[in-house]
Amino acid sequence: MRFEVEAPAELEVYDCNCSMCRRVGYLHITVPKRSLTISGGADKLTSYRFNTGVAEHLFCSVCGVKAFYVPRSHPDGYSVNARTLDPQTIKSMTVIPFDGGDWEAHIEELPPLG
Repeated sequence: MRFEVEAPAELEVYDCNCSMCRRVGYLHITVPKRSLTISGGADKLTSYRFNTGVAEHLFCSVCGVKAFYVPRSHPDGYSVNARTLDPQTIKSMTVIPFDGGDWEAHIEELPPLG
């Protein structure tokens, strides 16, 4: 699967400590849906939902990578794993810790979609 995302070269990413993100090393950058384009392999995406069913977790059915998903916090956008972006397009990355282990208590700390 191939995708393109419109994002600044100087990224602020969120390092969530929930059980899922911690295990896969996901670094979140959240963008409006219009800022992400799937340029190949859309037919290889598979999804699942759990807990509230609001978030749609998308994975490549060939390699298993979770490059982006529709987050519960911003269902009108995508959370993109900054680790899946081309490193040559990133000038800097500021990592901000996020206590997703206690998601409901901290969700208001996330910025709105830009």
